[in-house]
Amino acid sequence: MSRLMIIGCGGVASVAIHKCCQNSEVFEAIMIASRTVSKCDALKEKLQPTTKTKITTAQVDADSVDLVALMESYKPDAVLNVALPYQDLTIMDACLKAGVDYIDTANYEAEDTQDPEWRKVYEERCKRLGFTAYFDYSWQWAY
Repeated sequence: MSRLMIIGCGGVASVAIHKCCQNSEVFEAIMIASRTVSKCDALKEKLQPTTKTKITTAQVDADSVDLVALMESYKPDAVLNVALPYQDLTIMDACLKAGVDYIDTANYEAEDTQDPEWRKVYEERCKRLGFTAYFDYSWQWAY
């Protein structure tokens, strides 16, 4: 059994949260964290009667590495990022600081996508801290 923190509560996040709640034997507890906590609370109210998964909610600024405090208090086994793609690196930084595994559903796109330096920095940091990081951009659109 595991504890999952899900950052985001929009359309894609709602589907992911529904699916996780359908697997209570895998996800014993889920925290839904988003900028708009009322959306999290409404989804919790809808889902809680249908699942054994214990759902909690929190308001969070996914643009701030202060996410670390929330991660340290909730103690998730992993963070599922279904927030906006430009928030990926901030959330990944918080996971690295908190020592929490990171799952991404989007893809960060550096301003200069031909410059691999930002990937190298994260790959090296993750390796040093014992995390796996792989950034594959072979699929990117040709502009």
